[in-house]
Parts: sequence; C-alpha cells; structure tokens
Amino acid sequence: MKNPYLAKMVLPLLCAGAGISSAYAQGIGTVSGRVLDEKGQGLPGVTVLLEGTSLGGSTNGDGTFLIQNAPAGPQTLIISFVSFTTQRQTINVTAGQNTAVPTLTLSENTTLLNEAVVVGYGTQRKQDVTGAVTAITEKDFVKGQVTNPEQLVQGKIAGVSITTVGGAPGAAATVRIRGNSSLNANNDPLYVIDGVPVDKDGISGASNPLTLINPNDIESVTVLKDASSTAIYGNRASNGVILVTTKKGLSGEKLTVNLSSQTSVSQRFKEYDVLNAGELRDIVNANGSARQIAALGTANTNWQKEIFRTAATYDNNISLTGSVGKLPFRVSYGNLYQDGIVITNNLKRNSGSISLSPVLLNDRLKVNVNAKGTRVDNRFIDDGQVGSAVLFDPTQPVFGTGDQYGLYGGYFQFLQPNGTPLGLAPGNPVASLRNTNNVSTVDRFIGNVQLDYSLPMVEGLRANLNLGTDVSKGEGATTNQPTDFGNFNAKELGTPGLNGRYKQFNQRKNMQLLEAYLAYGKQFGGTRFDIQGGYSYQSFVNKGDNFLAYRFDQNTLFNPEDKLTVPGYYSKLVLLSYFSRATLNVKDRYLLTATVRNDNTSRFAPGNRSGWFPAVGLGWRLKGEDFLANNNTISELKLRASYGRTGQQDIGGVYDYLPRYVLGDAAAQYQLGGQGIVTYRSSGYNRDLRWENTTTWNVGLDYGFLDNRISGAIEVYERKSTDLLANVNVAAGGNLTNRLNANVGSLRNRGVEFLINGAAVRSQDWNVDLNFNLAYNKNEITSLGPQTEGFTGYQVGGIPGGTGNTIQIQTVGFPSNSFYAQQQVYDANGRPLQGVFVDIDGNGMVTPNATDFYRYKQSAPRLTLGFTPSVSYRKVSLSTLFRGNVGNYVYNGVAANLANFANAKGSTGFVQNIPRDIYNTGFTSQQLLSDYYLQNASFLRCENITLGYNVGKLFNDKANLRLSAAVQNAFLITKYDGIDPEIASGIDNNFYPRARTFTFGLNLGI
Repeated sequence: MKNPYLAKMVLPLLCAGAGISSAYAQGIGTVSGRVLDEKGQGLPGVTVLLEGTSLGGSTNGDGTFLIQNAPAGPQTLIISFVSFTTQRQTINVTAGQNTAVPTLTLSENTTLLNEAVVVGYGTQRKQDVTGAVTAITEKDFVKGQVTNPEQLVQGKIAGVSITTVGGAPGAAATVRIRGNSSLNANNDPLYVIDGVPVDKDGISGASNPLTLINPNDIESVTVLKDASSTAIYGNRASNGVILVTTKKGLSGEKLTVNLSSQTSVSQRFKEYDVLNAGELRDIVNANGSARQIAALGTANTNWQKEIFRTAATYDNNISLTGSVGKLPFRVSYGNLYQDGIVITNNLKRNSGSISLSPVLLNDRLKVNVNAKGTRVDNRFIDDGQVGSAVLFDPTQPVFGTGDQYGLYGGYFQFLQPNGTPLGLAPGNPVASLRNTNNVSTVDRFIGNVQLDYSLPMVEGLRANLNLGTDVSKGEGATTNQPTDFGNFNAKELGTPGLNGRYKQFNQRKNMQLLEAYLAYGKQFGGTRFDIQGGYSYQSFVNKGDNFLAYRFDQNTLFNPEDKLTVPGYYSKLVLLSYFSRATLNVKDRYLLTATVRNDNTSRFAPGNRSGWFPAVGLGWRLKGEDFLANNNTISELKLRASYGRTGQQDIGGVYDYLPRYVLGDAAAQYQLGGQGIVTYRSSGYNRDLRWENTTTWNVGLDYGFLDNRISGAIEVYERKSTDLLANVNVAAGGNLTNRLNANVGSLRNRGVEFLINGAAVRSQDWNVDLNFNLAYNKNEITSLGPQTEGFTGYQVGGIPGGTGNTIQIQTVGFPSNSFYAQQQVYDANGRPLQGVFVDIDGNGMVTPNATDFYRYKQSAPRLTLGFTPSVSYRKVSLSTLFRGNVGNYVYNGVAANLANFANAKGSTGFVQNIPRDIYNTGFTSQQLLSDYYLQNASFLRCENITLGYNVGKLFNDKANLRLSAAVQNAFLITKYDGIDPEIASGIDNNFYPRARTFTFGLNLGI
C-alpha cells in the first residue's frame, strides 16, 4: 500500500476480523534520534519530518525525537530549525523495528542570520540584537510592477509609512519611520546601500533619487528604528536607517542565469468628480453673467479623458551568478520603459551591477566589490496640467475651427478678437502637454570596495576598510514650442518672432567615503563579547550651472546668442566621525549593546560642530532560562530595552552660519546698457546654529510560539527632539531677512508597534501564511522657544486660491502641521452656511484672525497597518497586500478653490469647470479656510494581488520557469471625496493620480 494515510485509516477497518492488521503492523516501524547544536547540546523545538508525508514532529528539551508509524523502506528525513541550516538525512526504516538515526548536528545558517540582522558596520546574530530592527527579504517583497526600491517593503514594516507622491513614473516617496522628528530639517531616513551611506538628497532631473537603484538587484531591506540600532550612524540617524543589501554570488556556486520579464498595463484608477458639459451649461445659464454665458461653447469634452491614457511598462532583467574558482560574482543588467498614464510622460532606465566577493589569503581576507550604474531618461509633465484638465471648460473642443487658432497649433484657446491670448485665461491642457518637452538624463554610480582582514597575530581581531563613492549627474531642458499658449509673445503676432521658451539645467554631485574600523570578538565559556572602534570621513560636493530661460526663434528653434549663463553654484559638506560599539552575550540570555559616536559637521560654525551620540541596549532572552528551555509551546521570548541619542544637521544650505552674498533671482535683473545682469545680494545667517538632538526610549518583546509558527514583536517607544532646527521669525535688524534657520523648541513622538507572523497551515501541498503589522504614533510639539505675546504658531501649508493663504500651523501642544481653520456652521439640513463660522473667542464677532481660528486634526495618520495573507497549493500561489491609515485628514484644495459659482458670475470672458461638490454647498464664493474642506482621509487599500504558478523544470531539467499575474491598486475604501486620500502633505492640489496596474511576468532560471 503506497499511501500510508490510506493504510492507517482504511485497511485496519476493512480487515480487522481477518487478522490482516497484524500484517499491516509489520509494514511500519519507528524512527528515533537526537539533534544537537554545534556545541554538542540538545536542540529543542527542531522540526523533523519524513519527506512526502506529514509524519514527524518537534524535538524534546534534550533534542530527542520519535516518529511512529513510519513506512518501511528507504525514507528521507528533513530536519529544520529557525536560523539553522536545513538538513536532509537518508535512512532505511525496518518494518516492526526502531530505526536509530545517528546523532544529527545542525549548524547556524550564517547567511540567514546576516539577512535578518544586518546592522551598522557589520551583522549580529538575531538573538543578540537589543534594538528595534526589522528585516524583509526578497521572498516577502511586494510583487508586481515596482519601479522604486521603497515600494518593495510598502506596508510590510510596522512604524514605517511610505507614501508615493502621485502616480507618475519614478515619483518621489515620503518615507517616515515613527513620524516626523523635526519641523524643517530633513525628515527622511538614512539609506545605506551595501555599506555606503548614500546621498539622500535629490539630483536635478530625477523626481526620486532612489529610482536610480534597480529593485531587481536587491536581496533584503533592513530598517533600524530605535537609537540602540541607529546611534552607530549618529549624524543622520534621527529619522531611522534603511539598510539595503544587494544580491551577490556564493563560493562554489554553479553558474546560474536568471531572466525576468514583466509587461504591465496601467489605467486611471479614478477621476476628479467635476461637472459635465451639460451640467456646467445649466449652472452658468442659471447663475452666470451675460459675458460668461456668451463664453460657453457647444462641445462636450471630458478633459481628463483627453489627457489620460492606457499606459504600458516593459521591465526586463538578466543576471549571471556563480563562482570562478574562489571568485564569487554576480553581474546584472536591467532595462525599464514605463509610460505614465498622462500623455507625453515616460521614464526609461538602464542599469547594471557587478558584485565580486572573493575570500583570499587562507580565508583571512574577505573582499567585497560592488558597482552599480544607472542611466534614467525622463520626460516629465507639469502636474498643474492635471489640475487644468479638471477645471478647463468642458463645453469647448480640443481643436479650434478658425484660422486664429493656427498660431497655437490648431488647438482651441481662449483668445481676444485680435487673436492674442485672453488675459488670465487658462491654456488648453492637451496643447500644453503636447507643446512642452521637459526632459532629463540622469546618471548615477554607487560603488565601494570593502576589505575585511582577520589578523593572524591576534585570534578574533579584524581590520575593516571601506572605500565608497556615490556620483550622480543630472542635466536636461524644458522647451515650450512657439505654438505654446502660455509663452506666446503678443508683440510678435503674425511674424517669426521670439515666441516659446527654452530653459536648461544641470547638476553634478560627488560623495566620497572612507571608513575604517577594528573589531575584536572573543568567547570565554558561556560569555561572548565583541568590540569595535572606527573612523569615518564623508564629503558631499554639489555644483552646477545657472541658466536663464530665453525665448527662441520660430524658424531656428532657438538663437544661441540669446542664451545668458550666470555664475554657477558650488558647495561642499564634510562629516568627520569616530564611533565605537561593544556587545556582550552571557549564556545566550543576558545581552548588552553599547554605542557611542562623535560627529563633526562643516555645516555649523567652529565650536558648534561636534556632537556626541551615545546609546545602550539591554536584552533578556527568557527562552534561554531553565524555566522555559524545555517549553515546547514557547519557542522564543526576549525582552529588550534601549536608550540613546542621535543627531540632525541636515537643513538649508551648507553655509548658513556664514555672512555671505548669494545670487539673486534670475527674474530680477539689473539693466546695464541693453543687457540684463543678475546681481548678488546679502543673505541672512546664524552663527549659533548647532545640532538638533533626538533621544529615544524603546522597550520591545520578541516572541515565538509553536516552533515559531506564530512569531512577532511588540514595541513601545518615546522619541523627543530638542534644539529643533526650524525656519523661524526674527526681529527686524541687521540680518537682512525676517526668517532664519535656528534652533528652537522641542518635539515628541510616542507610539506602539505590533507585528505578528503566522504559519496557519504547513503541509506537503498546502501552505497558508499571515502577516499583520500595526503602529500607533502620537506627535506633539512641546516647545517653540520664547515668543512674543499673542504668538499663535508658525503658519505653514500653502493652499491654492488667493495669495499667501495657509491651512496648517506649528503650535505648542499640538501635532506638527496641524490644520488651522475656521469652524463651519451648518443649517438644520446639514448644509454649510456660506460665510458663517463659529465665534470661537466669544466676542460677538467672527473675524478672519487668530482668535476665531482653531486647530483641527492632522495630516499624518495616528494609526498605520499592513496585512499580507498568502496561500499556496503545490505549484500555485496567491498573495495579497492590504495597507491602511487611520486618523489622517486631507484639505480638499480642489473643491475649496473651485467648487463655487464665482467664475460663473465674473466677467473674465472664459468659464472654468466646477467640482460636483457645488451641489452640496451652493457657495457663490471661495470659503478657503473653512474646516468643511478638512476631510477624513482614513483608508484601506488593496495594494497588490499576485497569482503565481511554478511551471517547474524545462529543457531536460536545465531550466525552471515561473509565471505570475498581478494587479496593483486593486481597490480603495475611504470616505474622502477627492481623488486619493493618501497625500503626505495633507493638501490635495493638482495631484497626479495613482494608476491601477495589471502585470504579467515570467522568471526563467537556467
């Protein structure tokens, strides 16, 4: 009987009376043995299974196991344990007897440990980590069409919020780890790629500098969240650290060729809800002035449909991985072509990488060479044209029918009787997109050589040298054709003249890195300690040319003589650092990590340049204690606590502490003769600028149950930033400005994070895994320093409509970027009353000043969550990703600016469209600062659904093929009325919509 399950359950029942059960018993046996670790001690909780069956179980406290009812004959044992290398053991089971397996020894899986706990300047065993560290490996990355590396872990890590700024190819992303820690300084985390802390600031011509990294080359992403884990990077670690490890070859590995190809189709997910042509005619005819009524056309145009399209993406990658003798290597090439869903928008990326990792000198010298080069070509669009399509008059056609439109390429435009542009009128969005060519080419090279040498004279002593660079160059130009409405020169009407516009740019950035450290590790009995100390030098050079925009001749495209360049710009920032870390492990139970770093920055004046950043972490691995060592239910339990301080100096320019002259605005030129001269002007400065400091308390609990089939972590933290770097008001005087960068006040974040992973089903055919993470964060400004009487806070968050209006504020006792608005009054039917607001100060009058405004909600979510269920059956797999925010609000700037009858009642000679919200309010004028437009933007998004099929071996078992199909942005549940609730700034205006994308892919390994 080949099926042991059938034999166990059916045959005894059918043949019990005939005595066949005795014969059946002779066809099975038992298997016993013991599993040890490398120290010769029994390993409890190890999974031991007979391959192809569900027979087996876990080892006892002393590492022994017993498998009953094992079928007689040749069998294969599979022995696996978390963080250890899985083993396979062939045995021969004798019927009716016990088969004793020779003692098995499991060794730690070093590669797995390195992936799980990559830390600053090295790696640590997972059980030794005392900080808040989360690692995501390739098998758990977000699938589908991924253009930017941060998308790989979106929704996967508790406390890490990743919000893409719109749906354009290569769009920037706002990444926040445990909220904002600063007011005006950089709140982005530090990115370290293969040991190189890269330049995280942008480069001209690239919306997102991380677009220049090919996600297909990445093996794992590790996030360091608390001070115990980040303090080793001191100077830029206040906002957390993201460590990116790329794929590499392994010693002795056979040559493997991997080819992946994806084709994606993207469509508009949702459009702004505005009136159609008939509805707009009805409203204007009923409420408009005679001139506005006369301006209506006879067409029925959906302008959003005209500028959006179905877009295709092609993403192809090939890699060669293997080893030539003792030289492991990996070489890869990637080609990406991605069209945006807005016409004329696209991105092209060509990338290559080389990794070499030989071990030389009798295995004492480990060498890692990494080189990654990328070229990205972009054609951008002005996001404002998305807004133009929302508001452009739908009663007008795309193309005009008269000769007067010839100067504008035949496109309809609002014109005066003489054929010149009508003043203040918007341009045809289709024409603006077609007539504008905003292109760039960006090159980036990231490379390093790292040498790690074990000194022969002292066992356990290593010397590490890391030389790295991050070089990028961006250049491009914007050309507005002579037919472009917005750049038409009326003085040259009807003649070849200086119409259109041309503006070019370039930027070059060069980061150089030198790091060296000594590390020593030793074990005495049950005590193990490691200590390291090192030095880091990092410089950032930023330079480029300043160009003035100029018009060009209709016939020759442009006249070089009209081009005027002005002196270029140059800056250099230098960071000098000394760091040390010590770790102590006593009996694999009691853990200590202590770190200190001294940073010096050229951004501040002498005397303020040095900053000290210490941290300490403690851990108690309860699972190692006697009272839990033999507990088969609890497979891991570790309590952690840490405290530390990190720094921040990344604000404004690099010379803000110096009195200096800077180049004036290119638009404000001094006329000298017939030539415009751009002049220099004095700039404000602050000699007292110093480090912003962030202190963090963190308490964590790592847990695992039932052989870690249920595992996760709980974190509680408090982060407080003091000496905040902020742009603040200064009294009039000798500083030539009314706002300066200065150190003022403090900010606090408190939160809780929860992570649980569950292997709900584990069998030969079925596997079901569940991952859920949740994070709560409360942000509060605790001080803004001494202020004058009546000071309400620093108003921020500019909004469309009017001039200088803002909707957010920084105020003590409230979250940063709290909304600041007037409280709307409603009638008995719940309809807002125009111009009627709550008298907050109770003086009997409602005035547009601070006393009748109030702080209401915030743009950052209080709660973020991610949920990833996945299921597989034999060769078929299905995984999904859900992301959600709770407690975030968005100012609906589109409705606030346009959802009123004002443009219908005016006398401009052109009509703009109106959001459908006009039916809810009936407003005849803008109510820009009403809290009616502050809307709950909590949401649940199905980010990804991926179906995979492993075809299996092909070509005589020489290749393996896997097919996949995915949909991204599958559905969205939200109460927000705008096009998308996920807006990092909290202000919805001219937003490039996210697309729904269908992806079909194949992966072929040879």
